[in-house]
Amino acid sequence: MSILVVGDVALDVVATHAGSVVHGGDVRASVALTTGGAGANTAAWLAHCGVEPVLVARVGDDVAGRRAFEELTTAGVRCAFVIDATASTCCVVVLVDGDGQRSMLPDRGAGKNLVPGDLAATALADATHLHLSGYVLLDESSRDAGVAMLAAAREAGLTTSVDPQAAALITDPALFMDEVRGVDVLLPNLDELAVLTGSRDPASASALLDAVGAVAVTTGASGASWVDGNGIVSVPSAPGDCVDSTGAGDAFDAGLLAALLAGESPEDCLLAGVRLGALAVGQVGAQPSR
Repeated sequence: MSILVVGDVALDVVATHAGSVVHGGDVRASVALTTGGAGANTAAWLAHCGVEPVLVARVGDDVAGRRAFEELTTAGVRCAFVIDATASTCCVVVLVDGDGQRSMLPDRGAGKNLVPGDLAATALADATHLHLSGYVLLDESSRDAGVAMLAAAREAGLTTSVDPQAAALITDPALFMDEVRGVDVLLPNLDELAVLTGSRDPASASALLDAVGAVAVTTGASGASWVDGNGIVSVPSAPGDCVDSTGAGDAFDAGLLAALLAGESPEDCLLAGVRLGALAVGQVGAQPSR
């Protein structure tokens, strides 16, 4: 049985710059081209965990889409891609500062055109869980597809999870929570939690339990917390240096979900997530090194 992941596949242009970006000027940088996209990142890390992920996504009929298909397939991801001749593959310019913190300039490209039919019924029949990247819900053009896919997964008896992905793009928290109502696990970071609850205290996630089954909050250098009807469980972060924070949350999601679907306790699920997150930030690029 497999885990379905729905989300973007991207070409990441990762520029690690030595100093502050100068408006209208130049700053030297080290630039790498890597395969990314929140959906693709989580799928790649799931494969790294020994899970069988199926990635549902749209890509363009271009070099970036073909490269992503080849790299992800080699990594153990089954790519259920729709080739969209009307748009290019998602591209993200990632600016990484000297502390390893990233700022992103995304163009979702073909990902914006996702439709409910991109999730095949046969994929649902072979899966146990569906994980949805919140970017799908945060773009009006793909929102209906995300909501429909979550509903189809629940109807087919799958468990579900959603990562909100981008606090700055959650312009209507009440609408977002309506869209994810019934999800088994919501996976926000502290910024996203603050938008959804008005607080950065992980305990505030209890206010979301009328809509979702559990909330797993990544708390940066502090680690992560699991909040459900039984209370709150927290773990510290895993040791390691931060070279590039791109995809840390996506890797955390994969580690936690792999452990959760293996029947591990909330604490062990969190530990699996923070371990994978630490691996992700210790390298340039958002997917496992090959």
